Amino acid sequence: MKNSQIIQKADMTLADLASGGLLTPEQSATFLRKMRTAPTILNQMRTVVMSSPQRNIDKIGFGSRILRPAVSATALSQADRSKPTTEQIQLSTKEVIAEVRLPYDVIEDQIEQANLNINPNVNGSGPVQGSFKDTIMSMIAERAAIDLEELAIRGDTASGDPYLALLDGFLKASSANVVDAGAAPISRTVFKNGIKAMPDEYKNQLSQLKNFISMDNFTEYQDTRANRETAAGDAANESNTNLLWALGTRVEGAAVMPADSGLLTNPKNMIFGIQRNISVEVDKIITERVFVIVLTARVDFKIEEPDAVVKYINIA
Repeated sequence: MKNSQIIQKADMTLADLASGGLLTPEQSATFLRKMRTAPTILNQMRTVVMSSPQRNIDKIGFGSRILRPAVSATALSQADRSKPTTEQIQLSTKEVIAEVRLPYDVIEDQIEQANLNINPNVNGSGPVQGSFKDTIMSMIAERAAIDLEELAIRGDTASGDPYLALLDGFLKASSANVVDAGAAPISRTVFKNGIKAMPDEYKNQLSQLKNFISMDNFTEYQDTRANRETAAGDAANESNTNLLWALGTRVEGAAVMPADSGLLTNPKNMIFGIQRNISVEVDKIITERVFVIVLTARVDFKIEEPDAVVKYINIA
């Protein structure tokens, strides 16, 4: 295949990523699905797809007992009647952007080595559909998922990192229930203290709660489990799963969780807000011999019920 043909095919392939800048609703849904299927906490959060930069989410619940002794033919007094508490959470998205540059020679090599199924249509015209386009978009989506998880967990408006300073993430926003490990290594005791620190009304379904800790601490905890001379110890030693249990709650490693921190909550208590209009624009700089892909999205992260989160600090 001639170099001119390779460049032409690559140009057609990348240009087909997005027509006019905005992805179609179907393309946006596909890209969002690729992000949410990446192995991050992102795929466990409650996702709210937004049509505008702001959206209010209504909360309603009962914080205390609603049942009273019944008296025949007698209505409850006004003092005994229950009224739910209502509240609103406001999602307010912040814009994030990524610029990816692909040199001509990289694309030439990839296409020349594998041909990548990007041959033109039989009549030699029309859009080129190929795996190279899908590969690029999948790689961008997977990396974007990791970066968004980092913002969700470590975001802090007081941070010196401009990206992390976009919003307050889950660690910064969780202060109602804090367990100080006192520089002790990760252990069942740390998780026990976390469960005890969780308000009682959120303990009725322990199996839905997850302890999110750093990957190193997950490895350490897995190692302590593997040292047990039991069937469970053998399973922990031989399994490659990123999932363990501690006193009825699940334990998972999160790639971007700080080593000294962790969170205990129901993943659905974490809200991922994203506007449906995801923009992917493609251009070519002929003097530099590179293709440029620019991705922009608007996102926000919130905790729905702050009291239903325990934050671990000072883990060795």
